[in-house]
Amino acid sequence: MTRIAIVIGSTRPGRRGTAVARWVEEAAGRHPAVKAGEATVEIVDVADFGLPLLDEAAPAAFGQYSNEHTKKWSEAIASYDGFVFVTPEYNRSVPGALKNAIDFLYNEWQNKAAGFVSYGVQGGVRAVEHLRLTLAEVKVADVATQVGLQIFTDFTFEDPTNPMDPGAVTPGPHQEPTLNKMLDEVFAWAGALKPLRETAAA
Repeated sequence: MTRIAIVIGSTRPGRRGTAVARWVEEAAGRHPAVKAGEATVEIVDVADFGLPLLDEAAPAAFGQYSNEHTKKWSEAIASYDGFVFVTPEYNRSVPGALKNAIDFLYNEWQNKAAGFVSYGVQGGVRAVEHLRLTLAEVKVADVATQVGLQIFTDFTFEDPTNPMDPGAVTPGPHQEPTLNKMLDEVFAWAGALKPLRETAAA
């Protein structure tokens, strides 16, 4: 069975990422591979791990972790075959918390697949461009199809003038088919890369 983590990349109070990740999880539950028991998806929230700014003395490639928070993060990420990263766009890039979380590890990311669900005024697409470069360095195979949720068309707000209103995720009708196509690619790549993961583990 292919295990996919939906990684919430923002840790900001009042973030929209939690609602977006729940939409991804719910919609993914309707995907044929998930319904058939061939794949599972579950949310992994960076905020739950309490990662400080990178505080390991040894480079991540050595896998010699001295801190308990790193070991817990390592164990979680190592258990998955691929990822769907949920990220907003902060100043044309990803949140610092997500970049920091990626930098904590190295081998745990390798030979796995990744897709992206971004959100923001511009749909978060520029954040994903940066994220693709970072993940390439840790040998994650990113798929082409991505979901970009627009703040003004894919969310509904009780009070649009209130910047603290996270809004409800109400994706347009085209978004779930795009998500399904992305998941098709993530599942396929995760499966194709399995022999490399097994060789590395051996």
